Amino acid sequence: MFESARLPQKMDKKTFRKLEPELRQALLSAQLEIVEKQPFSTVILVDGLDGAGKGEAIARLYEWMDARHLICNAYGDPMEEARLRPRLWRYWRDLPAKGQTAVVFGSWYQKALRDRIFDKIDEQTFEHELARIRLFEEMLAHEGVLLLKFWFLLPREDQERRLKKIRKKRAARHVLADWATLKNHGKASEVGEKIILETSKGHAPWFVIPSQDPEFRDAALAQTLSGAMRLKLKDGENGSVAAPPVVGGLKRQSAVDAIDLTAKLDKDTYEKQRAKLQERLGDISDTKAFAKKGLVLVFQGNDAAGKGGAIRRVIRPLDPRIYQVHPISAPSDEEKARPYLWRFWRRVPRKGHAAIFDRSWYERVLVERVEGFAGHDDWLRAYNEINEFEEELAKFGYIICKFWLAISAEEQLRRFKAREETAYKQHKITDEDWRNRLKWDQYAIAAGDMIDRTSTHFAPWTLVSSEDKRHARIEVLKTICDRLEEEL
Repeated sequence: MFESARLPQKMDKKTFRKLEPELRQALLSAQLEIVEKQPFSTVILVDGLDGAGKGEAIARLYEWMDARHLICNAYGDPMEEARLRPRLWRYWRDLPAKGQTAVVFGSWYQKALRDRIFDKIDEQTFEHELARIRLFEEMLAHEGVLLLKFWFLLPREDQERRLKKIRKKRAARHVLADWATLKNHGKASEVGEKIILETSKGHAPWFVIPSQDPEFRDAALAQTLSGAMRLKLKDGENGSVAAPPVVGGLKRQSAVDAIDLTAKLDKDTYEKQRAKLQERLGDISDTKAFAKKGLVLVFQGNDAAGKGGAIRRVIRPLDPRIYQVHPISAPSDEEKARPYLWRFWRRVPRKGHAAIFDRSWYERVLVERVEGFAGHDDWLRAYNEINEFEEELAKFGYIICKFWLAISAEEQLRRFKAREETAYKQHKITDEDWRNRLKWDQYAIAAGDMIDRTSTHFAPWTLVSSEDKRHARIEVLKTICDRLEEEL
């Protein structure tokens, strides 16, 4: 879920110094207006792994904002006063008044997070705890609290390097939170993803803050915070739109932007690998283990990226009786008359079969978002609905492989012209394709958001360079075979 945040988002010191006055002014003006009008209180929850610089980022906020109206509440293990009361008591006790802003370290997520990482509670109990937290946060929102939650993300190698420096500087005084240490990095990231998926709502959103670069980290936090304050001041009420995390603040490189489009494969190598992988896929689909599962393949990507060609290579070794290819276009009147996911639920395969989607439910957050066919609330809410849909499929036993096939704008133009000039390909090119091309940048942003918000451990996205079609087809076949063998 954190693909864009894992990329090396950076800001040089010169750029940061130039941007700093603007960031300070935006933060301070929003804060002072809130102090004067007292329309709501603000709670800033900070979480993430040790070494990500949470304390440093908040210290910078204290430099930039009016510290007289900031409160910092840090929570560790409850003292006797809190142990003799319900778990949420101490958080209720410390809520800021209207006009004030409170920063929360060690929040109401900590116990559930720690207990799940160390297997002190099972998945069902963990989900029950998250449901309780959602109700608590919803209640705060109804009472006019602006609640913003930040997850500071740091790759494992960066965390290891920073923790070594911290130990040298503050060895005796620095105490690491047990769940956030280096040895628990993988499990903490997995549980953190679950928390963010389950509890990021429009009234209590999570924002992921890439923390490899301190300047980018602090600027992203400040810009996100001032923007949210200003929006709340303008609109008054929080929306009720559920949206999983986005990278907070600033223009950044997305996972789609980072795809290496130079990958190529010569024809002889391609033919050899294709034959082996197709034989491997055919053998897997004939096993008893496969008969107890279901396979869902999703193909999205730039227009003319080669989705159809990749699908044809996938289905060639499969028994036609066990798969169905579903080309998804604009919804019919019958489909428009029902909830959005209805037409996709109808296409879910039985166990032992495969459903292959040439475009899919993701059109809501791509075409419908960019072209304005879906309202802002509708496509934002769709990320949560899609994640829940895919999780339900995964829990029932379906193996989900999702592919984003990417090409450059130049290659797309070349392929569009080739289609117009080739009689048997002319049906592939439409006026709509040319119109969509004019919004290339908007589609790139939408695709990047889609990858961030819907790539999960149970239904991950595979990003494929399709500039060379042979390379793309091999990557697709290999990914499907690897996933099937891993799951089966």
